[in-house]
Amino acid sequence: MNEITSCAKRYHKLAADREIYLDRARECAELTLPALITPEGFSSATDLYQPFQSIGARGVNNLASKLMLLLLPPNSPFFRLAMDSKTKAELDGEGELRAEIEQGLAGIEREVMGEIENRALRVNFFEALKHLIVSGNVLVHLPKKGGLRVFPMSSFVVKRAPDGELLEVVLEESVSPRALPDGIEGIDYSGDEDLKLYTKVYRVNSDTYEVYQEVEGNIVPGSEGKYKKDLMPWLALRMVHLDGEDYGRSFVEEYLGDLKSLEGLMEALVSSAAASAKLVFMVRPNASVRRTDLANSNNGDVILGDPNDVSVLQTEKYPDMRVVLDTVQRIEERLAFAFLLNTAIQRNAERVTAEEIRFMAQELESALGGVYSVLSQEMQLPLVNILMKRMSAGRKIPKLPKGTVTPVIVTGVEALGRGNDLNKLRTYITDLVQLAQVSPETLQRVNFGDLVTRLATGHGIDTIGLIKTEQELQAEMQQQQEAQEQIMLQETMKAAAPGAIKEVVKANQQEQVQ
Repeated sequence: MNEITSCAKRYHKLAADREIYLDRARECAELTLPALITPEGFSSATDLYQPFQSIGARGVNNLASKLMLLLLPPNSPFFRLAMDSKTKAELDGEGELRAEIEQGLAGIEREVMGEIENRALRVNFFEALKHLIVSGNVLVHLPKKGGLRVFPMSSFVVKRAPDGELLEVVLEESVSPRALPDGIEGIDYSGDEDLKLYTKVYRVNSDTYEVYQEVEGNIVPGSEGKYKKDLMPWLALRMVHLDGEDYGRSFVEEYLGDLKSLEGLMEALVSSAAASAKLVFMVRPNASVRRTDLANSNNGDVILGDPNDVSVLQTEKYPDMRVVLDTVQRIEERLAFAFLLNTAIQRNAERVTAEEIRFMAQELESALGGVYSVLSQEMQLPLVNILMKRMSAGRKIPKLPKGTVTPVIVTGVEALGRGNDLNKLRTYITDLVQLAQVSPETLQRVNFGDLVTRLATGHGIDTIGLIKTEQELQAEMQQQQEAQEQIMLQETMKAAAPGAIKEVVKANQQEQVQ
């Protein structure tokens, strides 16, 4: 019972190990999106730090949008249900049956995507991605009803095994007593002061996790639960994994030096620009121009005086400010490349081809292949498994045979690999066409059957039942040859028929004469 009623103590004990990571996360948030990870002691009456530059916030929002569109594409499923090799081998000889099964699996995929759209998971998914980019850690919960819940790094602690396997998570929330279930001892349900609600997720064995909630040292009724590892709805996600560390590192942290430099230079540049914009007139002592006349004169007024007696105060720091501006532009360019901003893709020139823009965009997207692979295994795959399990339990989709059909993520690094192969094939075909115009014999060396198969693979299309095999082609050719021979035989018989009839008539006449 001591373990069950010690969530608060456990949370504060593990919070000491989190401080160094949380401080770095707050530093990253301060230069990008300060509201994501607020300072310690923050309240609704506290003002957040206002950065002097906006490229940090623009970069985080842009990168999160690109990741969301890739990981949760709006027009197509980000996964497919694949049969195991044994089942495929059994169905290879049954083309129509396999096509029906594939069609049924595609229908299940659409039902799961429809469930994602109905539960409006994209909004909270976008928030989770921003937390991963800025702080490197986020805790998400997929309840049975409602949308995805997202918890920042400042509200939970984790403990992991050396290989990164999740061992324990403790979440701290502030809730109103009226939001708690009835029947908890020691709770004043009429009070207005929020209470600390703790949620603990811990591993029982290699394949099972248990969850319960605790408030004021008492277990919340109905909060206990037990989940399989691949169906656990509490996911502690990391952006960059480092062996031996309980918490991940963020994407922003890798470029924190540039963000700090840009913030300092922009602050100096803005202050210098404000000082330079100050307009002050100086009048020479004992001048013929009176200061009151100069100060009170309106535009177009005529006053007495020598123009040499009046001058304007100037900072004369333009060359120094120009050095600062050049440095700021170089840092902004580096950060634009890091956060995949459109300004980094197009070079500064009069003529930039569309092919050049596509190539540079592809290079930048491919640079995040590691991020795609991590999120596909730790975020996308558990999301699909949980939704399919709940939908099959609710009879929204049929229950699939265990071990024969598994979901496979088809976006992220997998899509990047196929896209690179497809682009290479397209470039190769373009070169072949140009070469064939010079030497028509070039096309004779190309195996067009293999080329068609590779193009389908590049698009991620299963060719079984779609592209004819060599045996099917040979059978069709043999049928066509037999049909042509039959037509030729019929034409020959038609052409020989008149002569044969004459010979028969002549023979009959000779027999009658005899």
